[in-house]
Amino acid sequence: MSWQFAAELACYGPTHTATDAMPSLTEARAYCRYVARCHYENFSVATLLLPRRLHPHFHAVYAYCRWSDDLADETGDSGLTLLHWWRAEFLNSESIHPVMVALRATTQQFAIPPGPFLNLLTAFEHDQSVKRYATFADVLAYCANSANPVGRLVLHLFDCANDTTVALSDEICTGLQLANFWQDVQRDNDIGRVYLPQDEMANYGVSDADIAAGNAHAGYTDLVEALVDRTWGYFRRGAALLPMLTPECRPTVELFLRGGEATLRAIELNDYDTLSSRPTVGKLAKLRLLGTAWLRSTFHRRAKP
Repeated sequence: MSWQFAAELACYGPTHTATDAMPSLTEARAYCRYVARCHYENFSVATLLLPRRLHPHFHAVYAYCRWSDDLADETGDSGLTLLHWWRAEFLNSESIHPVMVALRATTQQFAIPPGPFLNLLTAFEHDQSVKRYATFADVLAYCANSANPVGRLVLHLFDCANDTTVALSDEICTGLQLANFWQDVQRDNDIGRVYLPQDEMANYGVSDADIAAGNAHAGYTDLVEALVDRTWGYFRRGAALLPMLTPECRPTVELFLRGGEATLRAIELNDYDTLSSRPTVGKLAKLRLLGTAWLRSTFHRRAKP
């Protein structure tokens, strides 16, 4: 299966959903499962750690995020208009879009507030007009909408959400987003976005022209090294979340945490040059992370009195 969003939009976009029949919950969940399985390898790996009873709920949340992301990035100049339509669909308690039908059941069952879902849309809407970030604080403000809601949704699905766990989850999710930014400078630049703080770029003598040309000079690698060093702190602080989680929740969160750390190590092994080539975490390393998370979760379940 391969994901062709243009075809999905033609079937389920704003010009068609109004005349379609309401799908059953079974049909809606089947569609969300299709979205999850045909698009994102890392999500498929993560679901191996999930209790089967939670699969349809994670599929629904993932399908919502996938549609949101693709509406922002795969629809050209129509992105903002379509994101506004998607926001209205989420807020419409009678929406017949299959993602919304499945998501309604999930949000009702787990009493998930609308905030995290709407904050994600705010980030995607922000991307339509804001392409540069003046300071690191501005990047963090973006992460608060683009990344942190995902961790909060995971905690709700595991019934682990409280003020303490949410704050620590935010640390991990911010770290994940930052690690992705430093890894994907070239990819982001290809779609017109630069998430490196502009003031720090200036301090290290890095220009937009350097990024466009793939010029990873000493100033660039020094900048990325400083940003990576700072990002490690988010994972170190967030790791305190793990012992607070239930045995069901811990392996999933730990997989994401260790994956973020592995991304930072990949950047370090690439000598902080994320322009000449994109540092990646190989499939074997991902399998090791999965195996470690599974073994630890098994140990904690057996050790539980």
